[in-house]
Amino acid sequence: MAETRPDRFGRFRVLDELGRGAMGVVWRAEDPALGRVVAIKTITLTGTEEERAHFEARFLQEARAAGGVGHPSIITIYDVGREGDVAFMAMELLEGRELRDLIRGGSLAPSEAVEIAARVAEALAAAHERGVIHRDVKPGNIMVLSDGRVKVMDFGIARLRDPDVKTATGMLLGSPRYMSPEQVSGEPFDHRADVFSLGVVLYEMLTGITPFSGEDMTQLMYQVVNAAVVPPSHVNRTLPPVLDYIVARALKKKPEERYATASEFAADLRDAIPDALEAEAAVRARAEAAGVDTGTVTRTLGLVDAHPVAGGAPALDRGDEVVEMRPSPRFDNLEGLARLAVLPVDADGTRSRAGFTVPPGLRPRRARLRLDFPFLLVVASYLAATIVAAVIVLR
Repeated sequence: MAETRPDRFGRFRVLDELGRGAMGVVWRAEDPALGRVVAIKTITLTGTEEERAHFEARFLQEARAAGGVGHPSIITIYDVGREGDVAFMAMELLEGRELRDLIRGGSLAPSEAVEIAARVAEALAAAHERGVIHRDVKPGNIMVLSDGRVKVMDFGIARLRDPDVKTATGMLLGSPRYMSPEQVSGEPFDHRADVFSLGVVLYEMLTGITPFSGEDMTQLMYQVVNAAVVPPSHVNRTLPPVLDYIVARALKKKPEERYATASEFAADLRDAIPDALEAEAAVRARAEAAGVDTGTVTRTLGLVDAHPVAGGAPALDRGDEVVEMRPSPRFDNLEGLARLAVLPVDADGTRSRAGFTVPPGLRPRRARLRLDFPFLLVVASYLAATIVAAVIVLR
């Protein structure tokens, strides 16, 4: 049965319904004090007194998490309150499309995907600095506005540094397809879990598919924790190689091997935009030479048909033959990632657009090998003398 439209929530006068979900309804409303239209998110408090208190506390936690950050790429919270059995939150009314709708038809242009991911990373960095971990970064919680701006939404399961709402042991909160291995495994986690989740979202924007899949929840969770990821450029051949390395670092299974902060992630993404634009220009040039319409070519040209196969890895569809794509040995390994630190530098001494920073622990150890050369020479001489002596004895 349809819910009767309320007249108001607090000072906000309800205009019409925007949408509804399992927990409540979102209304369009007017703030007469400031003369602006807002969105009112509501949750009906049901169950025992203890359950009602828990739901209300979590709802208020979302308001504190999002409202306490104050970043242009995080949805703005104006007010929060309660009317009878309904808790409500007044927030910025967004005009745009959810990212999940944008990528439903396939991958985005590489530069667009990288720009969106960079804006989200910057928003997450601001939240992390305030002690807020989102914990549910996914396309459905990212809104792309008509003017190109991005808004991160739904901090409903965000964890504050000192949360009032305690999570029950063993409770899985979030979307497993986008969750980090430590979240899926029920282990302690920090802000780097959001970095992993955004890496999954970036992969999907670049390829049109998610890096992990499974026939059921158990198989999906196993893939997240254990499966190697096929490089994005193996799925979408228009991508520049540098995006493989960025994705690889974001999707490291061990948190300490990922980007240490969302800010570092954002910086590398910003530096990769020129490479993405060059790749798109090359695709358009090839399309024009072939007489292909370039209007949507950056979304389609070079994107192979891919679908999950056993083990979660995508496969190339070549007629009746399905060929599983194996991860490149240069992808998702310390040596490959370390190459980012030794790429050419601009003439003025600044790092090139592809010369991304890498933690010291991931850098090549060539200097150490040079320092140990005398020792290696002694060992080699000893082995040579031993071999010569053995030959003489045998004679």
